[in-house]
Amino acid sequence: MALLSELATEIVIPVCAVIGIAFSLLQWLLVSRVKLTPERQAPTSANKNGYGDYLIEEEEGINDHNVVLKCAEIQSAISEGATSFLFTEYQYVGVFMIAFAILIFLFLGSVEGFSTKSQPCTYDQQKLCKPALATAIFSTASFVLGAVTSVLSGFLGMKIATYANARTTLEARKGVGKAFITAFRSGAVMGFLLAANGLLFLYIAINLFKLYYGDDWEGLFEAITGYGLGGSSMALFGRVGGGIYTKAADVGADLVGKVERNIPEDDPRNPAVIADNVGDNVGDIAGMGSDLFGSYAEASCAALVVASISSFGINHDFTAMCYPLLISSMGILVCLITTLFATDFFEIKAVKEIEPALKKQLIISTILMTVGIAIVSWVALPSSFTIYNFGTQKVVKNWELFLCVCVGLWAGLIIGFVTEYYTSNAYSPVQDVADSCRTGAATNVIFGLALGYKSVIIPIFAIAVSIFVSFSFAAMYGIAVAALGMLSTIATGLAIDAYGPISDNAGGIAEMAGMSHRIRERTDALDAAGNTTAAIGKGFAIGSAALVSLALFGAFVSRSAISTVDVLTPKVFIGLIVGAMLPYWFSAMTMKSVGSAALKMVEEVRRQFNTIPGIMEGLAKPDYATCVKISTDASIKEMIPPGALVMLTPLIVGTFFGVETLSGVLAGSLVSGVQIAISASNTGGAWDNAKKYIEAGASEHARSLGPKGSEPHKAAVIGDTIGDPLKDTSGPSLNILIKLMAVESLVFAPFFATHGGLLFKIF
Repeated sequence: MALLSELATEIVIPVCAVIGIAFSLLQWLLVSRVKLTPERQAPTSANKNGYGDYLIEEEEGINDHNVVLKCAEIQSAISEGATSFLFTEYQYVGVFMIAFAILIFLFLGSVEGFSTKSQPCTYDQQKLCKPALATAIFSTASFVLGAVTSVLSGFLGMKIATYANARTTLEARKGVGKAFITAFRSGAVMGFLLAANGLLFLYIAINLFKLYYGDDWEGLFEAITGYGLGGSSMALFGRVGGGIYTKAADVGADLVGKVERNIPEDDPRNPAVIADNVGDNVGDIAGMGSDLFGSYAEASCAALVVASISSFGINHDFTAMCYPLLISSMGILVCLITTLFATDFFEIKAVKEIEPALKKQLIISTILMTVGIAIVSWVALPSSFTIYNFGTQKVVKNWELFLCVCVGLWAGLIIGFVTEYYTSNAYSPVQDVADSCRTGAATNVIFGLALGYKSVIIPIFAIAVSIFVSFSFAAMYGIAVAALGMLSTIATGLAIDAYGPISDNAGGIAEMAGMSHRIRERTDALDAAGNTTAAIGKGFAIGSAALVSLALFGAFVSRSAISTVDVLTPKVFIGLIVGAMLPYWFSAMTMKSVGSAALKMVEEVRRQFNTIPGIMEGLAKPDYATCVKISTDASIKEMIPPGALVMLTPLIVGTFFGVETLSGVLAGSLVSGVQIAISASNTGGAWDNAKKYIEAGASEHARSLGPKGSEPHKAAVIGDTIGDPLKDTSGPSLNILIKLMAVESLVFAPFFATHGGLLFKIF
């Protein structure tokens, strides 16, 4: 028996979730202390150096009322734009959600012809389980719950980011350390809210479903998989819609503003500038939030499904059954301690301490989490148990499961650091790309693509090793908990990730409010560090997606009663080759959407520059609203086809070609999707940072390529513009494609197993 009693488990999980929520509210309170209204302070407080604060304030222009008012005005414009876009998007997505929920109910209900009688269990024919109709009803309910949680995560993240961006700008006047803490704290609000909400809602759903299912845990956890499907399907639309929005604005603003008109980024004279800053919030924050929530929900669901047909489920050992949830609970506590290292234990004094501080977050959380996992494995698991392995039960020891989780956790760290090496301008790969700009944009593009392809090698080996180790120890359950290990420090990962767009926005606001050059330098330094950490976050998301998807694939194969997937049968092979093509088809759609939306944006920005007199002199205000509207309309319209491709493929393949072909499609899309996702994200990140490297001019080498407006710099801007849709639309959406198809196949597996493969049945 496990050391932790069932009662203790039922208390510990919600308590950890509530602690996470409380901590994020505390961080939010601390951020909200920065006031967006101008206030006069009496020059009384003496600074550490003995000088009064007042002199410094005078010099930095802190008492300039107009600057504060201007920041507040810009912030409310960005916040309104983001909120109105998300509301429009959620209206469309809401319609889809209702339609898909009905679809789930009809498909799963029809498995037993909507009968209400108890059926023999899938894995143990002697026992009776609840009818398929119950699975249909509860899967639909958990789908809706997951979808709502996902939408909520994205929306709350966007709210806190738009709340914090101007506050970060204002804090930057006091120094880079203050600004860093504000941006990081607001990132932490999002990270902890998301991790805790995901855990709490899943836990509540399990306990409510238990009231009906009682002892039928197999049916219970099969119905819970809908939660992962809901989370990820919303994330897909958030990611694709947000990604198209942000990049259309970004590309439009860059091409006309920087390349044609030679005005700096985020210049208030550029009509697309508000849309660009709104885009950072709806794409990188709301999209990323939903995406990682989806990964998290699916990893938990995959682990729970496999556990329910292993000894944990058969012996009704609730504590061991909740092992995945206990890991996440421990993760919240670990991340809480880790966050304090960035905000309270150490203070950042200089610009060069920013990136190391963010990297320390990853290392500290990983080391602490290793200890945390050891404790959870020792307390929650019996010393020996069996895990379902394609029809047989495999005996596993608790230390083996501990190793599975750790392998995932450390693989995540390795992927994070490799990504950082290839995308940070502190290292040679990006500097080489910047150097290649001497001879124009073409060589820049060639070098950038090569860098992206090369950056795939080590992450793939890391994923391969973790798959091999975890599968050898604990079959499919091992892979599911390895994915959870990678996501266990999700609160810290998200905090680091959300920090990027927040500081990006802060820089934009500083430029638009006409603040001094020194402040812009500080926000640029925050932003450059944020760019790299965003790439690290994407690396995590892709790595965890690969593991999650494989775990879901295993659960799907078990559920649809296939003993082996044989590549040499034509049914499977055609699935494999078509599956490998899907990420390309999907990327083509998203890239083209960004291109056509950017085209409209460029035309509109050019039109305003040419027809509104006095824009360039700063006498007339550009029409920001039209640009925001172009981005909104384009992204809503363009997110439907890629979304439909991903959501319909498993249904069509499973219904007409059956489970073997579908298993081929899943394997193919997983194998090719991971490669494209990693290379696209890293290529885009490298081009972006090569441009920033030339702009910052921090080294002798960088100064020889610059200044802004030089030929090498223009080549770098072109590379950055090409990389935008790669790193923020196609790349990050691909990991959702991989997971979503797998989880959808798992949810519909009962239907495919009984009624699937119509074409092969006819012939």
